[in-house]
Amino acid sequence: MQRAITDFAADQPFAQARSKLQEHYGLAIGESTIQRIVLAHAQAMFEAARAPRVFPEAPGRHKYIVAETDGGMIPIVEPDANQKDKRKGKKLLWKEAKISLAHPKGSRTPIYAATIEGGVEIAGRQLFECAVRAGFGAHSHVHAVGDGAPWIVGQVEERFGVQGAYLIDFYHVCEYLSEAAKAIMPDLAAQEAWMDAQEDALKTGRLENVLQRLASHREPPEVDDERAPVRRCRRYLSARRNQLNYRDALAKDLPIGSGEIESAHRYIAQQRLKLPGAWWRTDHADYMLSLRVTRKNGDWPAYWAALSKNRPTAANRNRPSVSQKSTA
Repeated sequence: MQRAITDFAADQPFAQARSKLQEHYGLAIGESTIQRIVLAHAQAMFEAARAPRVFPEAPGRHKYIVAETDGGMIPIVEPDANQKDKRKGKKLLWKEAKISLAHPKGSRTPIYAATIEGGVEIAGRQLFECAVRAGFGAHSHVHAVGDGAPWIVGQVEERFGVQGAYLIDFYHVCEYLSEAAKAIMPDLAAQEAWMDAQEDALKTGRLENVLQRLASHREPPEVDDERAPVRRCRRYLSARRNQLNYRDALAKDLPIGSGEIESAHRYIAQQRLKLPGAWWRTDHADYMLSLRVTRKNGDWPAYWAALSKNRPTAANRNRPSVSQKSTA
């Protein structure tokens, strides 16, 4: 029954999970009891995911591993510890959930990981663990794609070294080019033609041609950066020359966009943690992310099988009984 409770509440608010249990099982279990049960299991999954792991040296099951990491904001509430009435003095803010995924080239079944409080180092470790589970090894190459955030680039370099390469999301680059096109070309048709030419140049390895075209339209130095989209675009591309090798990626049939990780934010984090009116304690949000990642990775049956064998976990040491009833 605890599995059903946790399954319901993994996708919808605890109050709605209570209604589902009443409808399908005829059980009147209080919302607070449901929350305790779910968070206990979610915490156990969180702690299992954070446990140190040693990966044996292996050649790797796949030559190319696609890896992506990105951040998205989660609504967080921080109670005032000095307030006796917990309804008062709450601080509402947003924190970044860092989600990672990895899969073999051509696969549609990624391995996921997520963290809020872990910071950059934990996110980098999770990305590496995702890649290993996806088949990364001594003879593999990681093709990482993202928006160019320095922390992501740094973690890819640190975790994978010469076995990894970072490619800036092509559509992110096109946003810079689009702003430059509006400043260079007089009308929409001319802007679209100019954009098509620059996109083709990038995809065929002619970055220098793009930089030259931008240089010929660069704003004067006295123009502020905010009003100098051509200069900003050229500077952005120039500083990331080794992260714009779209020709090589396309030749190897590797992705040049990071839409996969952007979608993952929607169906892993946002569908449950960004519901209208929902605000989370940071630790509870981390636990729920781990719960949803556990299901998405296919580790859900193994977790419950381990509980049925009475293996020690944080959840079954202190788990509430479903016989507790409440009208709350």
